[in-house]
Formats: sequence, C-alpha cells, structure tokens
Amino acid sequence: MNIMSVPDVSVIVGAYEAMPYLIRCLESVEAQTLGSDRIEIVAIDDGSTDGSGEYLEEFAARTAIPTRVVRQANSGGPSGPRNVGIGMARGRYVFFLDADDYFGPEALERLVAMADRAGTDVVLGRVEGVNRGAPGSMWSRTAERVDVYGSQVVYTLSAQKLFRRELIERLGLRFDERLKTGEDALFTMEAYVRGNGVSVVADYTCYYLVGRDDGKHATKTGDYTLRFEATGALMALIAELVPAGPKRDRLMVRPFTVGLIQQFGHGMLKQPERIRQHKMELVAPLMERYWTPGVAARIKVNERLRLECVALGRLDLLADMLAFIRAETVPEVVHRGRARTPYLVFPHFGDKASGLRDASYEVTVPDWLGKPGLRRIEAPKAVRRRKSLARRVARRVRTQVRALAVQRSHGSLPTRLGS
Repeated sequence: MNIMSVPDVSVIVGAYEAMPYLIRCLESVEAQTLGSDRIEIVAIDDGSTDGSGEYLEEFAARTAIPTRVVRQANSGGPSGPRNVGIGMARGRYVFFLDADDYFGPEALERLVAMADRAGTDVVLGRVEGVNRGAPGSMWSRTAERVDVYGSQVVYTLSAQKLFRRELIERLGLRFDERLKTGEDALFTMEAYVRGNGVSVVADYTCYYLVGRDDGKHATKTGDYTLRFEATGALMALIAELVPAGPKRDRLMVRPFTVGLIQQFGHGMLKQPERIRQHKMELVAPLMERYWTPGVAARIKVNERLRLECVALGRLDLLADMLAFIRAETVPEVVHRGRARTPYLVFPHFGDKASGLRDASYEVTVPDWLGKPGLRRIEAPKAVRRRKSLARRVARRVRTQVRALAVQRSHGSLPTRLGS
C-alpha cells in the first residue's frame, strides 16, 4: 500500500460471496474523477468462499488507490465489516460501498465538493436501481441543506452515503451488530438528527443499487421477527433522540410506513394463524408506545386505517380493509362541517362498535382516490390556511429575533419584541 497524506474519502467495502459483482464495484472506485491520490479503500472479506477475498488481495496489489484488505471469519451480517472499516478509515469522509453495487464516475468528486461547500455532515447522492427498485422521492432537487423533519430524506436510511468521519468519531457511531437487518437505518438516522446538516445531490446518479441475479441481496434476507426487531430499535432511537412533539411524530412516520405496515399486507391473510397472532403480539408494545394522534395525522387514510386496526388488535377489521383495498374499490368522499372536511369511506366508517374513530378516516395529508394519478384529495383549505399562518408567524418571529440580536450587539435594545 502506498503511504499518503489524509485522503478525502475512505471507501469502505464489506464483501461476502460478492463475485463477480465485486469486480465492477472496485472498477467504479478506480474510475472516479476525484483521483486515486484523494481516495483510500478499506476492504473487508467477511469469510467468503467464492474467491472474493483473493480478488481483493489481487486488486490491492495492483491498484493505484491505497487499499487495505482484512480477511475475517463470517460475522453474520454487514455491521461487523463496516465497523472494522470505520476503525481503519483515515479519510475526512467515509462512504460505505456495498460490494454488489457501483459508483457513477463523478460520484465522490460531487459528494465531497458538496460536503465541503455546505459544511454538512451527511451527503446523499442520487441512487438508481439496476435490476431492482430504488428510493426516488428525495431526488426532486439538489440542495446544500435540507430539513430532516420536513423533507423526504428520512425515506432513505441506507448506509450508502457520504459521512463526515469527524461526526462518526465524535458521536461514537457504529453499526449495531446485534441486528441482522435494518442496522444501517439506526446509524443513518442518528447521523441525520445529531449531525450538522444533510445535503442532497440529485442532478447526477452517484450510486447504482444492483439487484443480484441470484437473489442473494442482503435486504431480502431475514424473517419477519428480525423486521419487527429492527423497526422497534429505530422507533426507540427516534424517541431517545427527539423529544415528544411534531418533530418526533414526523420521524416516526417512517418506521410505521416503511417497516410495520409491510408486515400487515395482503400476504398476511395467507399466513398460518400462529404467525398472524405472533405478529400481533410483536407489534402490540410498539403501537402502545409510539402510535400517537400526531403520527396518525401524517399518514394517508388507507395506511392509517390498517395501522389503527393493528393497534386495536383486530385482525378481522384489518382483513376487511385489505379486501377493500385489494379490490381497488374507490372510497366515497364525505364532507362534514363548515370546513367541508373530507373523509374517505373505507369499511366500518361510522361503525362505533368497531372501535375505529371517524377521525381515522379524515384526509389530513394529500391522498389519492384509486391508483396514483386518478384523483388527488387535499386536506381542508381552513387547515392549510392555519398551517400557512403558523409558518408566517414563525418566520416573522425569527426575523424579529435576528433584528433584536443585531440591536443588542450595537447597544440599542427595544423595550419589547416587535417595537
């Protein structure tokens, strides 16, 4: 390995049975426009038997990029290799590159430039799926700073991002090796919340997320009990990091809608009774601790109703909701009150004996009738006006506070705010 000054980026590659995907993965690092003198690779072979470890050593011997290879017994998941890589990394930034995936040629150059310009601790680069889906809602625009509590970045909590290494060391961030799935969500969420800002590079595909032909991608492994464990761990972390209130509610939407609700879809009705009951037992404490009106109000009606049925422990009501949705039935819209508040008439609307409240059927966020693109339903204008007024008042207060600080620094202080 060539000895050099501190690199800009330490690319950490954990590999387990990664051939032949590992070849393209490492080639994409060599092809970076950032330059080999500004990159280092820390590669960990996690007990592969397919030649991945031998290929890493061969690559390290010939590449111009300083590369260190660790070969270890299989750890049972991606957390162990990543933590080893963190301990060895010397770069100003760290990027976790999965051995199945690969970079766009300008990825690291653009990501580092963004982090340096914005001073942020996490930078997301646009992701494109290859033979698989990829998250898309967060790539609407490039932004030097986004509000974690008001943007879509919470819907991408994978580890494939640029992290400032100083943040990782200051917080003592490591991947939870007890979790066999969802471990990167905890790491990334804590970096989002406790770090100094998040940037988004949306105008260039930085990362190609590859679906393996053999179907052995890590995110497809693990039974439902591991999913509940990971979702519960993420909820507990959010509750620990963020005080109760709107900000916590906003972050909690993510584990409820990308985590729990997938366990209570149509496929559940085909599962044996013992599994259905077990799922209800696993979810009960999570619903009791973390399901709040503030979270519910931030979720679309059909998803909210499914979760309300789960919270009530009523598989029979859930089955009715799933049958209604599966039939692609378009719910009737009922307007109530002076504000003409819209409610969607899903099963058991108005049936007090069911235990479902009418409020569970209320449109509180933009929703769709039928498939996306058919008809958009908005919350009442009165509700939107109140939210808009609140935002205007908040902006006005912030402006007055800044003016007050300037006047204080010049020794002239008004008698009251706004005077």
